[in-house]
Amino acid sequence: MDVSVYAVSVDDEEKAGEVKGKGLSFPVAYGATKEQADAIGAWWSEDRGGYVQPAEFLLGRGGVVLGSMYASGPVGRMGADEAIRFIQFRENRRRQEEGE
Repeated sequence: MDVSVYAVSVDDEEKAGEVKGKGLSFPVAYGATKEQADAIGAWWSEDRGGYVQPAEFLLGRGGVVLGSMYASGPVGRMGADEAIRFIQFRENRRRQEEGE
């Protein structure tokens, strides 16, 4: 689909590397801070030493946010099938508008 996927974790480099080593095919950044979570509007949990709850973004060309999902717990994450449908919808609409 010609898309890029990135992940960011509050974990340190070693722990994030363990997750990456489980077969992920996309970059995993590490060391996310509360300040960074605040900057994207994500929910920060203070328990277990502090961590950011999931925040997901679909970015279009030029970095425009086309969709987002914020969670305050383990429920409410975007499935890959939903992201694929959304991307296909947007691309079809773009093609129609451009007369392709």
